[in-house]
Amino acid sequence: MTQDHRNPVLRVVPGPSDINANGHIFGGWVLSQMDIAAGIVASRRANGAVATVAIDKMEFIAPIHLRDLISVYADVERVGRTSMAIRIEVIATRDRGQTDVKVTEGVFTFVAIDDEARPRAVDAA
Repeated sequence: MTQDHRNPVLRVVPGPSDINANGHIFGGWVLSQMDIAAGIVASRRANGAVATVAIDKMEFIAPIHLRDLISVYADVERVGRTSMAIRIEVIATRDRGQTDVKVTEGVFTFVAIDDEARPRAVDAA
């Protein structure tokens, strides 16, 4: 996945409260941003509510620093009867926009759910 020809699903700047003891951004903070972006894409594809059921192949490649601009890219990788795999890539832009660094990536699996939180077919509303 390359970000130069696409728009991010989510863009955010982490704040001072998101820093861990090492001076980097908490992995859990990054994970939540990825889940939000993946949920947006999955909900659009499912045309309704979805629930995260798995996170696969999650890899932290580089740390995120305070003042980085985080761009989260998400694409539907696979669609099953009730589930979807969403590939996520997170890019940190730093040095006043001069440097882009891939900081993490992963695949999130969502299930389309009905009004009673039961699995439903992806293409059904």
